[in-house]
Parts: sequence; structure tokens; C-alpha cells
Amino acid sequence: MTPEEQLIVLRRGCAEVISEEDLLTKLKKSTPLRVKLGLDPTAPHITLGWAVVLRKLRAFQELGHTAVLIVGDFTAMIGDPSGTSKTRPQLTREEVMAHVESISEQLYKILDRGKTEIRYNGDWLLPMNFADVIRLAGRITVARILEREDFHNRLEQQKPVGLHEILYPLCQGYDSVAVEADVELGGTDQNFNTLVGRNLQGQYDQEPQVVMLMPLLVGLDGKDKMSQSLGNYIGITEEPNEMFGKTMSIPDSLLSDWFTLCTDVPLSEVAGIIGGNPRDAKARLAKEIVAIYHGTEAGIEAEDYFVRTFSNREEPVDAPAARIPSYDGDINIAKLIADLQLTASAGEARRIMEGGGVSIGGEKITDPRTTKTADELDGKVLRVGKHKFRTLKK
Repeated sequence: MTPEEQLIVLRRGCAEVISEEDLLTKLKKSTPLRVKLGLDPTAPHITLGWAVVLRKLRAFQELGHTAVLIVGDFTAMIGDPSGTSKTRPQLTREEVMAHVESISEQLYKILDRGKTEIRYNGDWLLPMNFADVIRLAGRITVARILEREDFHNRLEQQKPVGLHEILYPLCQGYDSVAVEADVELGGTDQNFNTLVGRNLQGQYDQEPQVVMLMPLLVGLDGKDKMSQSLGNYIGITEEPNEMFGKTMSIPDSLLSDWFTLCTDVPLSEVAGIIGGNPRDAKARLAKEIVAIYHGTEAGIEAEDYFVRTFSNREEPVDAPAARIPSYDGDINIAKLIADLQLTASAGEARRIMEGGGVSIGGEKITDPRTTKTADELDGKVLRVGKHKFRTLKK
């Protein structure tokens, strides 16, 4: 592709590029660009929300550029203050590395393994001594730091801002210097941090990076950004039927953004798709998303499963099998649901039960105190919520 054609492809879905002129100039160079994306591994799953920027990084790879993925093994221990109204809890290195291990293989469902350079920012931030930190801090003013909207708002509300939080943008910015990034990707909540990197590179006699900011994907609830802590997410390793069913539950208002940010459907087709029947549009969206992470055939099968199970109200006979754990005595259903990781906790399972969202073998279970024996459960289909089904096996 010509640089101009590359720019059209890369511009898809972007909220802001700082600046397009600089990016076009870089694309006209004969050498591949080094495109940086930083990930702080603070949760164990890659969601469709995370995938928005990862897919943009993959787009650069497909155009022949180098993906430089910065794993924030150091910065995750600080906690990114972006968009928060209070200080984030700091993680231990053990917690961070457990999340790193969890997401490492998930990354390659999106990125090309052979074209991905993985770097850990602890490699250059951990060896710094206190004098190094002071010299780095001298490259930005307090006034500039306090321009951040989240810091400004918290100070106005007399909420604390930790000194370690003020240092976070410097750490992320220095990552760009360490890897000599030509482009940095991020969500719109990373505007300040990425611009710090652009500024620091100039001070270190490097050509300042281009900043490409992607919108924050709104989650299943249609209100808040997709978040594992809020439970309004789809993980890219979720089973095809679950992924399809969850996508079918999104509000109609999200269709345009989800098609743009989560699929490769040409934008020229999207308006026509969402202009028709919303249910058909969601089915197309769900099939496209499943196909990206599980293959075309899985998308077709997931749609068929959804039609049979929800449109025709059939109990699924091919629900994934789940082994019943060993318990002493009768089995509390709420505990079983949590132990099978169908909910985050037994408390959440109890709330779903009370709301009528749990059934076993077609029998609705609304009393959280309900218990059954393994023999009674064996071979029955357990339903949790609208889209989670398991065939229970002893």
C-alpha cells in the first residue's frame, strides 16, 4: 500500500491522531515503524475492550511495521491513575506476574507472534537509582502534571493524589524513550501519558512519537467502559456460544461502535447492516466477533446454537460438560455455580438465583439455600443467567 492508503486503513475507528501529518511523514520512510503499546497486566483476561488497541497494533503489523508490546511489570505495581477518582490499589510483583502469565498466550489470538517484540519496562525502570528518578522528574513541571483532569478534579474535591501516581506518566513516557517508539497506541484515557512520552523523546534527542488514541469500548451494560471489575465484558477466550449470546444482549445504540472497533466489516457496509432489523444486525456482529477469535465455522455454529436455544426456546443438549467437584454431603447450588466459575462469587450466584436466572434440567431454582446430590445433578443442564449453560457430570 502507498503511505496514503496505509493511513486510511490505520485511521479506522481512531478518536484522535497527534498528528496525521506526522504519521504520514513517518509512513513515507523506507524503514518499518516501531509501534508501541503498553499493557499493565492488572487483570487475568483480555477483553474485547483491550482488543480494540491490540487489533490496531495488528493492523500495523499487517502493513509491515514492528509491534513493540510493553508489558508494564513495573508500572502495574504503581497503578495507572488515568480516569480514576481515587488512588488505585498497588499490586505486588507476584500478582502482576500471575496476570502476565495469564494473558501471554491470549495476546497471540490477535497479534502475529513472529512480528511482536515483547519488552518489560521493569528492565529499565527497576535498575534506576534515586538520583536517576530525580533527574527524570526534572524533565516535567508540577504545573504540567496538574493539568491532568483526573488529578485536578481530585484535588478540587480534596481527595488525595499520591506522589507515586504523579510519577506514573513519567514512567510510561520513559518507556517510549527506552524503545525509541515511532508511534504509541492507547485509549483516549491515555492522552496525557502518551503526550508525556512524546515530550520526553524530544528532550532525549529522539523524533517525537505519533500518538494514536482509540475510543474506550462501552461494555454490555451500555453505560460504562468494558471492565472486568464491573463484569460488563466479553473475554476473547470465552466459548463461542457464550461470546455470541453476550453480544446479542448489547443495547442497539452500541452497534455502530462495536462493528467499527471489534470487527473488520467494511465501514461502507456497516450503515446498511445496522439500518435494518437490530436483531439481525446483532447476529451479524456476534458471528463476526466469534469468527475472529474462534474461526468462521464456530461463528456459524454459535448462531445456530443461539437460534435453537433462545429463539426456539430449546434446552441445549450440546452444552459444554462440567465436572461436578467433590463435596462432603449435599451440594449447595450457589457454591457449585461459583466453583464452576460461572459467576465471580457465591454471592453473585445467589443474586442470580433470587432473580430467577438459574435452572437445572429446566427446573427454575430461586432459593439460594437449595442443595442437591451429585446423582440428582448428573447429566442435567445447568443454566446461569441468559447465556451460560453446562451439562453437569459426576
